[in-house]
Amino acid sequence: MSSPESTLPLASDATPDLERIRLLVGDDMEAVNRLITEQLASEVVLINQIGHYIVGSGGKRLRPLLVLLAARACGYKGTDHRNLAAIIEFIHTATLLHDDVVDASDLRRGNKTANAVWGNEASVLVGDFLYSRSFQMMVEVDHMRVMDIMAETTNVIAEGEVLQLLSVNDPDTDEDHYMKVIRCKTARLFEAGTRLAAVISGRPESEETALAAYGLHLGNAFQIADDLLDYASSAEDMGKNTGDDLADGKPTLPVIYAIQHGDDAQRQVLRHAIEHGSVEQMEQVLAAIENTGALDYCERVARREAGTAKHALEALPDSPFRTALAELADFAVSRRA
Repeated sequence: MSSPESTLPLASDATPDLERIRLLVGDDMEAVNRLITEQLASEVVLINQIGHYIVGSGGKRLRPLLVLLAARACGYKGTDHRNLAAIIEFIHTATLLHDDVVDASDLRRGNKTANAVWGNEASVLVGDFLYSRSFQMMVEVDHMRVMDIMAETTNVIAEGEVLQLLSVNDPDTDEDHYMKVIRCKTARLFEAGTRLAAVISGRPESEETALAAYGLHLGNAFQIADDLLDYASSAEDMGKNTGDDLADGKPTLPVIYAIQHGDDAQRQVLRHAIEHGSVEQMEQVLAAIENTGALDYCERVARREAGTAKHALEALPDSPFRTALAELADFAVSRRA
């Protein structure tokens, strides 16, 4: 099998057309959106309010899109992939609700966070509701491997949250620890979604493994690009405040690289910012990240992960859906928000 660098183009300057990709599974996406609305229904009005607010707040629906495309790439003809897509989105949304409480965030995707509107207690409890609803929906799919994979996935995500918490305000966090955190917190849910598509399609182990690898490396690429954009985009582009990760004391890859490769003065500024969760010297922080080549390094790592993801797809039969999955890897690293 050839290497990803030699046979597969990496992200170009032009961002792939996400709407065109969605059209490939347009009917499925409409069904998933209806399912999400139905499954959010509760006799408790506040659950309805918060659930609809966070799910409808402008997200890309990238994770459910991956499930749908991967299932179609496997030749799946049923409807359980729609349930799984909604389940993945609910779990993702639950993690957002909990993350925003932990981080005391007040802005996400350009909107006020649910905890900023309704308070921490309500946000945590609605996140719990989404988790439990997800497992109710898994039972309806009635596939033990689905339950097994998702139980393991949610456990690993929780471990990732704790791992990240342990590195907050720690300027000595290294790249290996950072990669472990994002594999657990972000990439594992991508991996689960694409693996499940192969599972419900009854595909051979080689294709299941390939789709899982695709999802894992795509998730890594997506999160690294997201962390890069925290220091390279405006709040209007990102839908959050530039430097939010720094204010939370999170040592993401741009800062980790800059600390390791900066001069004494740059390291001092960056270490102080992480230790104190301070954005008071934001101009100096941004200059250090830029001058050490941290942004270029992060882009190279993200593109490498995207290339590895695309390479994994060679195990699948050629189809428009496989092509779309490859384009989503490009999207992950070429997007501007």
